Amino acid sequence: MADPRDQPMNLAPASVMDYRERARRTLPRQLFDYIDGGAYSESTMRANVEDLRRIHLRQRILRDVSSIDLSATVLGEELSLPLVLAPVGLAGMFARRAEVLAAKAAEREGIRFCESTVSICSVEEVREATSAPFWFQLYVMRDRGYAESLIGRARDAGCSALVLTVDLAVVGARYRDTRNGMMDTISAGKTLVRAWDIVSHPGWVTDVAIRGKPLTFGNLEAAVPGARSPNGFKDWVDSQFDPSVTWDDLAWVRKHWPGKLVLKGILDVEDGIRAAGVGADAVVVSNHGGRQLDDVRSTAAALPPIADAVGDRVEVLVDGGIRSGLDVVKMLSLGARACLLGRAWAYAVAGGGEAGVAHVIRIIREEMNVAMALTGKNTLSELGPDVLDR
Repeated sequence: MADPRDQPMNLAPASVMDYRERARRTLPRQLFDYIDGGAYSESTMRANVEDLRRIHLRQRILRDVSSIDLSATVLGEELSLPLVLAPVGLAGMFARRAEVLAAKAAEREGIRFCESTVSICSVEEVREATSAPFWFQLYVMRDRGYAESLIGRARDAGCSALVLTVDLAVVGARYRDTRNGMMDTISAGKTLVRAWDIVSHPGWVTDVAIRGKPLTFGNLEAAVPGARSPNGFKDWVDSQFDPSVTWDDLAWVRKHWPGKLVLKGILDVEDGIRAAGVGADAVVVSNHGGRQLDDVRSTAAALPPIADAVGDRVEVLVDGGIRSGLDVVKMLSLGARACLLGRAWAYAVAGGGEAGVAHVIRIIREEMNVAMALTGKNTLSELGPDVLDR
């Protein structure tokens, strides 16, 4: 009997995971695995999802929940939902000019989009396509002159926050990418396998590989050798990611970026306290989606003590494992101000383009409405540990 998973999916997606299935069918395997995979045995990636599932909401009845308000203020910006589309590298390989599509969907739905340093679309291209503010994510590179130029470009594009990723001193081993040849020099045999993987997805070839050109790193192609195509990504990472960066280097970032500064990759209370002490406006409790150091805590487990320690000094954001509006409500109840969505929008843009990303945001909105109503809460400020069934 044929596996039903191999049959065409004709029904409209009803959840983030439906879009994951669409992405699996649409993308070459090497690209799907790049989105879907984690580091080493992927135990932390799984824990991000499973620990959220093990947290239960406390249903309450006979309360007036006729007027639910999901709006939030994040870094001084009024959002319709406590959501930000997280920086996702290589996103423009998942759909034609995907970063622009996601930014437009975020603008339409009243939330923020964060552009990755290693995006396909440049910060200028995103700016030209949108009118709402968006954020920019930066790695501190060995070439500080070019990093400074990126900060200047983000400032000129009107980016309202700089998100400094601080958990990438070295790159975690992502075994799916190694098997698929995404991150390593590959043999002739594996080159043929990759080529077949691509040509066996003619829809992707037509829409992305051909119509989506140029498939270069828009923020990097002008000045960084080896980063002119996705195949040069590993060489660029090896040459430019700086493992010598310390807390002292944040003064350099602050010198060149006077706006809102977010440190992404905080997983330890002591690091959260230090981040608050060096003048960060917000921290993102994050383990890089389980793509860096495996066997560390899930973000749902790491969030409460960090929020307790520094939540009165900096805004505490969180990512990792968030697949639904119920997950967002849980994370806010654990102490987060807002949530960053990474894989969720990557699946959606691959499976449905701009409309898919907007649809996923609306799905999360409706799921949050239900969760708020059935836990007896009207505003996000009412969410706290009492919403969770311990």
